[in-house]
Amino acid sequence: MWSVCDDVERLKPQKRGFFQSILCCWRRNRTKTNQNGTPIDGSTTPPPLPDQQRYLLPQIRHSDMHKKCMVIDLDETLVHSSFKPIPNADFIVPVEIDGTIHQVYVLKRPYVDEFLRKMGELYECVLFTASLAKYADPVADLLDKWNVFRARLFRESCVYYRGNYIKDLNRLGRDLQKIVIVDNSPASYIFHPDNAVPVKSWFDDASDCELLELIPLFERLSKVDSVYSVLCNSNNPLNNHNQQQQQQQQQHQQQQSTQSQQQLQQSQQLQQLPQTPQQQQQQQQQQQQQTITATTIITQASTLSTPTILTSQQQPQQTQQQQQQHQQQQQQQQQQQQQQGSPPNHNDLNSKT
Repeated sequence: MWSVCDDVERLKPQKRGFFQSILCCWRRNRTKTNQNGTPIDGSTTPPPLPDQQRYLLPQIRHSDMHKKCMVIDLDETLVHSSFKPIPNADFIVPVEIDGTIHQVYVLKRPYVDEFLRKMGELYECVLFTASLAKYADPVADLLDKWNVFRARLFRESCVYYRGNYIKDLNRLGRDLQKIVIVDNSPASYIFHPDNAVPVKSWFDDASDCELLELIPLFERLSKVDSVYSVLCNSNNPLNNHNQQQQQQQQQHQQQQSTQSQQQLQQSQQLQQLPQTPQQQQQQQQQQQQQTITATTIITQASTLSTPTILTSQQQPQQTQQQQQQHQQQQQQQQQQQQQQGSPPNHNDLNSKT
């Protein structure tokens, strides 16, 4: 009976039973590692190659001389496989284990066909998996309908280092500046993190678009002189920490901007909402106070200007009254003189004569 990878549940969210012995690239790891798979002691140097060690890849084809090499993982990167029956499985692969045939149900990741066709045009593609050849080889036959993979490398081509199956790119026989590895497991490229483009593990999400979204990046990488000019330090833990801080700052700024916009919208909505009876009453009282104040000011101004106008109109009337009073006084004096026998004045005598 095949052994079970004890650490797969820690790294992958779904259980796969003893099928892990065929697919899993992890064994029990006795060395503590950080989140990106690097041992805590900082040592990521691969074991030295024997002098007579041959390269894993054959001599490059003439048609691929101008292309860079792309190393592509299989499980949870391009496909997901299970012993449990899957209703909509793309492939069903028989695998012999200890003399018994088991059916393996395989799901293709969304856009895997488009991804492989495009990568075959741009790169010298190599399938490199930590799974056993008895499972991975027939899956690759069904998956690669366009003969994109120039070579297929399986578990025996990995380096078993500190409890993990590592894909040592030094063994490929290609210029490291022109190699890119696509893998969902950081432990697979622990020796060459600056050559890696990580992808998230895929199981059955039909809405996944990661392979499609990565095509523009790989188009760009295919045109540069060295992949390090784009990928260098991209998988460095310190660099990731700085990126996380920048992302947090951007999120904080976006939250502040969103809050200010929401407050502005709320104030505008409040201005447009109908007033409550209390608000209407307060507004009416304010308007009444403003009206009373305006009336008072007008009345005071009228009071100050009215006496001057009336005085100018009453002056002729007062003059006439004074003249009449003066004439009445003269008449009264004449009457009093006549009653007392005063001599008549010369005017009266002349009139009688």
